[in-house]
Amino acid sequence: MAWYAYCVAERLAFPELSRHRKPVPLSQVNGIFGNQTFLFPASDLAVIVSEHNPDDNFTESRPQQAAVDHARVIGDCFKLSTILPFRFNTVFADDEALRRSVRSNQRHFLANLERLHGKAEMHLKVLVDDTCPGEFHRAVTDCVGKEYLSRLRESASRQRERQSRARALSVQMHRMFAPLEEEITCKRTDSGKMLLDIAHLIDNKAIERYQNKYSSALQMMKECRMQLSGPWPPYHFVHRNSHSHSGSMHN
Repeated sequence: MAWYAYCVAERLAFPELSRHRKPVPLSQVNGIFGNQTFLFPASDLAVIVSEHNPDDNFTESRPQQAAVDHARVIGDCFKLSTILPFRFNTVFADDEALRRSVRSNQRHFLANLERLHGKAEMHLKVLVDDTCPGEFHRAVTDCVGKEYLSRLRESASRQRERQSRARALSVQMHRMFAPLEEEITCKRTDSGKMLLDIAHLIDNKAIERYQNKYSSALQMMKECRMQLSGPWPPYHFVHRNSHSHSGSMHN
């Protein structure tokens, strides 16, 4: 039997596994395309899976719906246990392949579960006017000689300005929200704005406090457009394992 894997969870979070060594149906959680999900016991861990037909190709057959289903299962399991998400379309050929992967990565999985226990991810998007207006983004390949060098210097200067403002804004966000950990990316949008994509790791008990801080930030930072989502499973804070294995964790 091939298995489609969604995430690794804490076995102790599921008392029904104390009486079973074989996969147990996970009630009230439907998998991809409505398939039954199972708790697959593996040492001190549980892997949430559903049966997989090798003839199915989720990347070609309704891939968008399959991806939505995958994320939904992870979200549902996150309500029950600390979890480590697998990447979309992670498949194990049989029971032994799944057990072998868990055995080879058990120390890594357990360490991540312990580190992330009782924690959640909040996702914050901050949109501000770019320090580099559109006229400064002319292609340097369209000119030669002194003009080419001048545009190179101009582009480098504007890029430094953008990076400096992004750093200042990220520091301001860090001081305001005080997360346990954070992951930040910055990019320029097609509309000429600067977008900071921020993932904050926080304690589950601090979710309401975090949301209150977000409400305060909306009032304080009128020059920014902000959008908050979460709590989510800690996608950005799962440390990858150095060992190779059949399935890959989401990072």
